[in-house]
Amino acid sequence: MPFTEDFYLPSEEELKVQEINISTPFLKAGAIHFGKYCDHQCKEFMLCRTEENDPRRCLKEGKDLTACGIEYFQKVKQSCRAELEQYAACLEWNSPQMNVQYCRKTQAVLDNCMAEKLNIERPPFGYFTEIRPHKTERPRPGPPLPRKEYIDDRPSLPDDYPREDAKYGSAFFMFN
Repeated sequence: MPFTEDFYLPSEEELKVQEINISTPFLKAGAIHFGKYCDHQCKEFMLCRTEENDPRRCLKEGKDLTACGIEYFQKVKQSCRAELEQYAACLEWNSPQMNVQYCRKTQAVLDNCMAEKLNIERPPFGYFTEIRPHKTERPRPGPPLPRKEYIDDRPSLPDDYPREDAKYGSAFFMFN
């Protein structure tokens, strides 16, 4: 995609943020509680991405969400590390797709630890699909960024140009 000189790209310092550097089994093991712990920041980020339709305008919300994730996993590491490691290992080694159905016992142990030590209850089934209103302090989105209109200047045949029928019939049936 070509850019003009007046196109704003964020600098390296604006994009630099500490990453959540853990593996997939650990992310999956802590995902439900992480979603509940960082619910507000996640909604702010997704609201910004949806309303603004420009990722450059949502850098602050993305950094806030990443900081919340780092804070969450540091608290879990201090309080429920052994339980999370046990659950993540169960997910990783009992199914190639990391299905939770084989690890319900270790999941219950992690849920109990999260409830007792961090006061984060496991959300009920379907919690993240419910409609939950979100109050935000973020101002309404500004005007959309200007876009250049595309002009189709490809050469084409005139409408009255004689067209022959396909020699071997329609190709429509090949793709159905």
